[in-house]
Amino acid sequence: MTIRTACLVAIALGLLAGAAAADPFSDLAALPTFYTDASMKTMKPMAGFKKAWLAMPKHDRVTMTKACKDPAMGKPHAQFCANVLVLDDAK
Repeated sequence: MTIRTACLVAIALGLLAGAAAADPFSDLAALPTFYTDASMKTMKPMAGFKKAWLAMPKHDRVTMTKACKDPAMGKPHAQFCANVLVLDDAK
């Protein structure tokens, strides 16, 4: 019974870790390049935003675009996602 419980706990922790890793907004290291200030309150103008966007690896841009298309993920980052979706539509 103890081994079974330990296995279930390990699986549950693995699933929770996977869900946290799936949130591209949890890694805020790349996000400051899109803002004009350290507090990340003011977005760069679209030209600066686009330059920072194109500097990101394609895989990260695809992941971020998918996250922004999900209403639950994009709502807390509405202004950022609006710019992302505009750039995605301009492809």
